[in-house]
Amino acid sequence: MAVGMKPSLSLRMSQQLTLTPQLQQSIRLLQLSTLEMEQEIEQILEENPFLERESADDDANAFGVEAEDQSVSLGDAIAEAQVDWAEPIPDASGATGPVSAEDPPEPGEATEAAWEGDGTVEVTTQDTEWGDDAPARSAPSEDGASASDLASRHITLADHLHEQAMGLRIDETARSALDFLIGNLNEDGYLEDSLESLAASLTGDPQSSQLSEVIELLEEALEYLHDMEPLGVGARDLQECLTIQIQGLRNSPVAQAALLVCQQEMSLIARRDIKKLSSLCGVSDALVREALALIHTLEPKPGRRFSNAEQFIIRPDVIVTREDDDFKVNLNPAVMPRLRVMDQYATAIKVNQASAASQKLQEARWFIKNIAQRFDTIIRVSGAIVMRQRGFFLHGEMAMRPMVLREIADELGLHESTISRVTTSKFMATPWGTFELKYFFGSGLGTEVGGNASSTAVRALIKQLIAAESTQKPLSDNQLSKMLKEQGIECARRTVAKYRESMRIAPANLRKSL
Repeated sequence: MAVGMKPSLSLRMSQQLTLTPQLQQSIRLLQLSTLEMEQEIEQILEENPFLERESADDDANAFGVEAEDQSVSLGDAIAEAQVDWAEPIPDASGATGPVSAEDPPEPGEATEAAWEGDGTVEVTTQDTEWGDDAPARSAPSEDGASASDLASRHITLADHLHEQAMGLRIDETARSALDFLIGNLNEDGYLEDSLESLAASLTGDPQSSQLSEVIELLEEALEYLHDMEPLGVGARDLQECLTIQIQGLRNSPVAQAALLVCQQEMSLIARRDIKKLSSLCGVSDALVREALALIHTLEPKPGRRFSNAEQFIIRPDVIVTREDDDFKVNLNPAVMPRLRVMDQYATAIKVNQASAASQKLQEARWFIKNIAQRFDTIIRVSGAIVMRQRGFFLHGEMAMRPMVLREIADELGLHESTISRVTTSKFMATPWGTFELKYFFGSGLGTEVGGNASSTAVRALIKQLIAAESTQKPLSDNQLSKMLKEQGIECARRTVAKYRESMRIAPANLRKSL
């Protein structure tokens, strides 16, 4: 006979950590670069009808209240934040910090906040504006054109070549072939694909009877391309690129010798093996030296000057300026978005209490708050870095001290993972240049006096020693290691080589003067 199970009730307590959507968004925004954050903002603006970008000429009285009675929003407070890091940096509670905003919670922390918020949909200036004093992302220029319009006017390599092609007296077939080749150049001006593969792509069949005719047409077009400016464009490899440029120079014994040198292996030119090149080319050592000097003046990437430099410009998130012996840490207004909640829609939701729309309104409010938290954390971390690396800001990279993420984390009462997110793809403009925040962190090398020297400072010292070396007898990695030891820094030869390579400095045999 089966024994029956008696039903019963039991109570069990447990803890569970969850990441709410708001917390997930806060963490994601913190680790985004400036460009990625702009893309995130554009996506949110498309998805959320309650969020809009402020224009430069919006009225200060944007929410139906008098300007003199309007409270300063969190975004405004951070936008105007100017931190003097000669003063003590804030403690873990942020009591003396520049802005009293919450630190973004960590993934392992529990939180009660959710997208539903506190259930209210009232609009206040405190949580609906961000960056009111920051300039618009694409401010108009004096002639009315925006920055994006000016960037779109950039003359590309293809534009430059097409303009030259228009001046050639050739038939339409040859012109079409030339335009086709121009369209297949890479950004450096090289033709990466072979004429055979390009011809096959035109005929649609590698076995086509017309293939040889098309290849011949492309060869003729390539000759026109090689005569265009900049010289070297349309080359299939570096050797051909250099040869085309030399052929465009005035004929001379040096140019003839340079042509012979370029016919040899590129590795011999890179090593500056004068003896071997002299033997292969049948010319004197002195003439080879002059030929190598000429080759050194040529452009290995003909299309380089047509690249759009604007897209590679780094916009710093933080700007550090010096005032006597003190340093001011400011957020860069150019990277701060101008966002606000659309008050007309928000007022309508307040009246109608529509649940779906209320959700979107709350999301908009949380997004603005999370952006404010992001910038607040960036400036707090940046300020702590400036204080701890004061020697660098006063004297340069030679005075950099060893520092790890934990030091800043303990100083600000944050987790190391937060510091890691903040210092990734965020940049600081300093009197010594613009650097990623991670640049200021580095391990230490032992010294004879028992202290530590920053790896960044050691790199700077290696660079200084190499800059002062004899060009006839450049310093080897082993010699550099011994010179560092003489200055009390224990740095093995392999470590010197690693640091030298990280700075893209050639080994001693390639630094030797001609």
